[in-house]
Amino acid sequence: MKKAREKSRERPQRRRGLLLTFEGIEGSGKSTQCHSLAGWLRNRGYQVLETREPGGTRLAEKLRDCLLARLGEPVTPWTEALIVLAARSQHVELVIRPALELGAIVLCDRFLDSTLAYQGFGRGIDLKLLTRMSETAAGRVAPDVTFWFDVPVEVGLRRRHHGQLSINRIDAESMQFHERVRRGFRILARRYPRRIRAINADRLPDLISTDVERLVDAYLATRVLRKSHD
Repeated sequence: MKKAREKSRERPQRRRGLLLTFEGIEGSGKSTQCHSLAGWLRNRGYQVLETREPGGTRLAEKLRDCLLARLGEPVTPWTEALIVLAARSQHVELVIRPALELGAIVLCDRFLDSTLAYQGFGRGIDLKLLTRMSETAAGRVAPDVTFWFDVPVEVGLRRRHHGQLSINRIDAESMQFHERVRRGFRILARRYPRRIRAINADRLPDLISTDVERLVDAYLATRVLRKSHD
């Protein structure tokens, strides 16, 4: 027994990566910043996985299509929530968890906080119940750092409606709905100030990227992560 304990101490511990999530209302620029940070980290030698929710696997991407399609049929709040949670379960088990176990930095465009903001604050589903179900669907995988890109609703929707992007079912929701979602993100940021970093997204993308890189650089200084060339 003693020898077994000694051998277990000698084994190198499995390195765990980091999960950084990017949150915000429609048109907040979070996807742009996620992609920008992925390039910045790769240039510094880190192993990076860039992914999104809902999505990240073939099945989860099909569920995303169902969620966002404008089919002319009402979608109930719980139908919406369950689609999101099903996609997350598939995504975490097949993509995110394996990458973290290999020591990668995972950048995810939307995660747990979007579920609470959209289906909780936006749709009115009970937050405690939704939180428990979200954590279960994620297999207890939680973000290390979350970047919340805050922008006025009218600015975000203007970007969506006037950009080269198709307007999906969520984009087409009322201003009141999007205001509730933004308020939800604000409440979550106050509730989890150590994890959620609020960023003013009503600025030029390069200025926002500089802020994100500075925050990530400071956070990485406190962690020991292997780089891809190590």
